[in-house]
Amino acid sequence: MYKINKREQNGLSYIDIVAERNISAATICLNWGAALQMLTLESLPVIEDLHPLAYEDTYASSLLFPFVNRIKDGEYTYKGLGYKFECNEIENHNALHGLVFDKTFACVNSDLSNDQASVTLSYSPTSIINAFPYLFALEVTYVLTPNSLEVKVKVENVDTQTFPFTLGWHPYFLSDDLYNSRLEFKATNEYQFDERMITKGHIRSQLEMPFEINDKMLDHCYALSDSSVLFETPKYKMTLSTSGQDNYFQIYTPPKKNTIALEPVTGVSDSFNNKIGLRELKPKENYTINWRVSLNKK
Repeated sequence: MYKINKREQNGLSYIDIVAERNISAATICLNWGAALQMLTLESLPVIEDLHPLAYEDTYASSLLFPFVNRIKDGEYTYKGLGYKFECNEIENHNALHGLVFDKTFACVNSDLSNDQASVTLSYSPTSIINAFPYLFALEVTYVLTPNSLEVKVKVENVDTQTFPFTLGWHPYFLSDDLYNSRLEFKATNEYQFDERMITKGHIRSQLEMPFEINDKMLDHCYALSDSSVLFETPKYKMTLSTSGQDNYFQIYTPPKKNTIALEPVTGVSDSFNNKIGLRELKPKENYTINWRVSLNKK
């Protein structure tokens, strides 16, 4: 049986989903864009707090909307009009990771059973900003079972105008030995970045699988020809899958041992300008995507 608890800590609001005997558990921070801060599956820690790294530097498990990754100088043009996001990546003068990573979500539904538990969280801005002058509703549902977590995201256009967007998730996963961990996925293209991590082109992917992580410092993006990625560590095998079409996959190794970001995204760096993966959502329409983490012990 599962329990759902709401609590306050250090001025932040959290929701904990916990199964009996802690077989699976999840912690979500409502004030950090409904970002998942802890995940246990099959009694193994899969996601943990990145302390001493700060959330504002890592965007750990944040939802990325209305754009993923970066926009060069924060500037883009849409339907002949120019817009500018705040450049929150100061050193490279880019806008980074969208607008909702620091917004407070509300819990609008929860459900419990013997086999799983779910919570649905939502955010809707009450006013528009000049950089993205549209009203939207963003809803995320976390569904936890003993060996899986499903993240269901719905974006609704509640404005009177069509808007552009990309969407992503920024989780960091644990390995007890990242050097001896590996990835396996099917990629068509690898995207190339300039010195500011802005997409400048792509090459045909020539990665040999499985991809041994070893001591590589990674910040790479790939176009996938399949809907799933396998992450294998000495203790577990994990599949990260998506329901989306035209999928992209960002890999990043932060300055924290045995931790790796594996990010399912629907576009690439600077997609508001290069249009790679960029989608449009018409008024009163919605877009949905599901990401699923499934784990098997060794």
